[in-house]
Amino acid sequence: MKMKTAFLLLFIVSVNAQTIQTPVDFYGFEPGSDRQLFNYDKLIEYLMTLEKISPKIRMEEIGKSPLGKPMYIAFISSEANIKNLNQLQEINRSLALDAYLSESRRAQLLKDGKVFILGTLSMHSGEVGPSQAAPTIAYELITAKDPQTLNQLDKVVYMMIPCHNPDGMDMVVSHYWKYKGTKYEGSSMPGVYHKYVGHDNNRDFVILSQSDTKAIARIYNLEWFPQVMVEKHQMGSRGPRYFVPPNHDPIAENIEAGIWNWTGLFGANLIKDMTAKNLAGISQHYLFDDYWPGSTETCIWKNVIGFLTEAASAQYATPIFIEANELSVYGKGLSEYKKSINMPLPWPGGWWRLADIVEYEKESTYSILKTAAAHHDEILTFRNDMCRREVKKGKNEAPYYYVFPLEQRDQSELVALVHLLQEHGIAVYELTGNVLSGDTQFNSGDIIIPLSQPFRPFIKEVLERQKYPVRHYTPGGKIIKPYDITSWSLPLHKGLSVYELNTHSGEFETVMKKVGSGYALKSDRPDTYYAAIFSSRNNESFYAAFAALARNLNVSRIKNDFAYGGKKFPAGSFVIKASDKLNQLVTSLYVSPTYLKEGTDIELKRIRQPRIALVETYFHDMDAGWTRYIFDTYQIPFKILRPGDLEKANLTKNFDLLIFPDSDKSILMDGKRKSNNSYYISSYPPEYTKGIGKKGQQNLLKFIDDGGLVISWGRSTGLFTGAQKIEHSKGDIEEFQLPFNDISDGLKKAGLYCPGSFVRVNITQDHPLTYGLPAEIGVFFRGRPVFRTSIPNFDMDRRVIAKFPEEEILLSGYCENEQQLANKTVMTWIKKGQGQLVLLGFNPQFRASTPVSYKLLFNSILLINE
Repeated sequence: MKMKTAFLLLFIVSVNAQTIQTPVDFYGFEPGSDRQLFNYDKLIEYLMTLEKISPKIRMEEIGKSPLGKPMYIAFISSEANIKNLNQLQEINRSLALDAYLSESRRAQLLKDGKVFILGTLSMHSGEVGPSQAAPTIAYELITAKDPQTLNQLDKVVYMMIPCHNPDGMDMVVSHYWKYKGTKYEGSSMPGVYHKYVGHDNNRDFVILSQSDTKAIARIYNLEWFPQVMVEKHQMGSRGPRYFVPPNHDPIAENIEAGIWNWTGLFGANLIKDMTAKNLAGISQHYLFDDYWPGSTETCIWKNVIGFLTEAASAQYATPIFIEANELSVYGKGLSEYKKSINMPLPWPGGWWRLADIVEYEKESTYSILKTAAAHHDEILTFRNDMCRREVKKGKNEAPYYYVFPLEQRDQSELVALVHLLQEHGIAVYELTGNVLSGDTQFNSGDIIIPLSQPFRPFIKEVLERQKYPVRHYTPGGKIIKPYDITSWSLPLHKGLSVYELNTHSGEFETVMKKVGSGYALKSDRPDTYYAAIFSSRNNESFYAAFAALARNLNVSRIKNDFAYGGKKFPAGSFVIKASDKLNQLVTSLYVSPTYLKEGTDIELKRIRQPRIALVETYFHDMDAGWTRYIFDTYQIPFKILRPGDLEKANLTKNFDLLIFPDSDKSILMDGKRKSNNSYYISSYPPEYTKGIGKKGQQNLLKFIDDGGLVISWGRSTGLFTGAQKIEHSKGDIEEFQLPFNDISDGLKKAGLYCPGSFVRVNITQDHPLTYGLPAEIGVFFRGRPVFRTSIPNFDMDRRVIAKFPEEEILLSGYCENEQQLANKTVMTWIKKGQGQLVLLGFNPQFRASTPVSYKLLFNSILLINE
């Protein structure tokens, strides 16, 4: 009888094992095979198949991609852990957020808890390897029988995001399939692999503007509170084969040493374990710093042990051969491609395949799981220790509070900030009474953020002004330049006034209450009214105006400052006639308008919806993508023109204005990148590389001369510098130069270096371009362009709209030799013929993170009504 039972159990186990379909059987090829890719639907379908059969995996939907695809997380662990996920989630929450656990309760949680590792794969969709490796990793983990892996899965829950960017994965795979077998196989996918932001989806984890970013951030901000996070990327093809932590300097000043030490431990084990598997070319302390928040690694400011890995790339699934003398390094940490402490086993060159990337991804994942399991008790203890320490710091170390007065120039941005901080897991409070702190009176309704919270590092990081931690390669030598930007101060970027309080006051604790999720500054709407006034100081007022125009409502702007009901409304404020559609619109706003009971004597100018063409290249034009996002968010209609379209488009008939976001002049004009007077042929198929050309340029200049409006910022302003020529219909040739030029090259030679910082500019007042703005704001600036205007000739004119002050230019970030900018122009209005140009030396909508300067863009768009 016992033999029959044993045989039956063996038979059942055997049948179950056979029913777990291998990736090869499911896809018809080994994931990672040459010239083979599966798309997002097939990725998820396979994982769903595993879930139906295996008790060691659970799939949960976590949100929607920007194009509406469901996003999933795959929990992979032991059967017992998967059954117990809800209880384990609560343990994670307590360890992450409860600084006052009793020792007995804490000991129990540490005993019962598991280490949760969040792995996010292929957010950059050209980096196909991590997602292509996902099915094999999942299969091998859930079918593993060796005691080591089973022990790891008992101690660890692997939370795999099989693809961070589902939309982009399908775009890239479809492009690859389209050109597979042709000369353009492996060519770059034209456009951005995302609805909006492309590669910049890894720059969005402070602002949380995109739905996929929100879905991922919610995992560690609000829901699952993993202790470890790894984001899986790919990098260039000609350097090391794989990057593992620790990162290079500089590192974030607000992160405690323990986080860095843990990432170093994971990295040490990664390079040890992968090299032991004879995976060559593993590097660390190379290229990537850990200074700025904005990537998925922003979780480290929430006490998560977070890091990234980077694999060398092939041409998607097409192998590449790399000669030994083509291998090179650049940036930080490796000065030459040689055996070194940061790359102890160099890769010798040869064929590099997607299969190699898949193998490196598998082994790196298994190493991370092994390290987490080996240090299970320490990692869980560390998480709660961090919670305790940060809460204690908030009570004993300055700053203690950030206070935002309720009365802000742009109240809609105050409400938006409250919602954003809540989305980050930050507790936000408002004062219920008046408090005098030093010489400053704070009033009931003011917003207060105490720093005695588990996520204190994040609060301090995003609410203070940034000062770049200058480090040098050698004493007194070259500085280590930042990998990305150097300013992300939310108060500055939103144009909000804030007080940093460095003295602890128990009085605040007695007069503050927690703000709920529905925070808004709303008042009751009267049953009947004549019109509503929306202050031009609020960004939300521009949303209301554009949304009202989209609904065919009567929208006007106030020509001069106006007072009503004890409130002052600056010029440029909007008046919208009452209607049921307006009533519906108002319910969606953060800030209520002021209601006019009857018509009053206001000088108004009715406005119309502009007909906008947004010029977007195919060269992964992220700034254009961010512009599309802002336009969609504010309900501003537009059509996309590609540079090659300008040759034949009837611009004057179809459009009121053309917008040129930040893009190289050479790409716009010629469809090629240019550096040091040399052109570089792109990796895009030729149908995507047509530039404006001479005929398109003529069409553009005639559009302006005949009364069109052009808005241009950043590098695209180069289209309008230097000698210009219009060939008129009668055969006349008009040669001219617009009354400005770009002087940024000279400033750079004189020592100006501004890698992406927030700088002070003076704004010309009483001008339609500056409605709603104060005399001084900050803008996000990257060192170019900078303008010099000149006295115009013939049918031209110009006005300086924004310029740098004489001193104290830098507000946040880093800038060398800022005095070179003193009194220089950074925004100008130009008239040519019947038309106008608005030229900006900065991106007014930079990564949807600079609302303080949005009005400059919105007012520019509405200039057609002046």
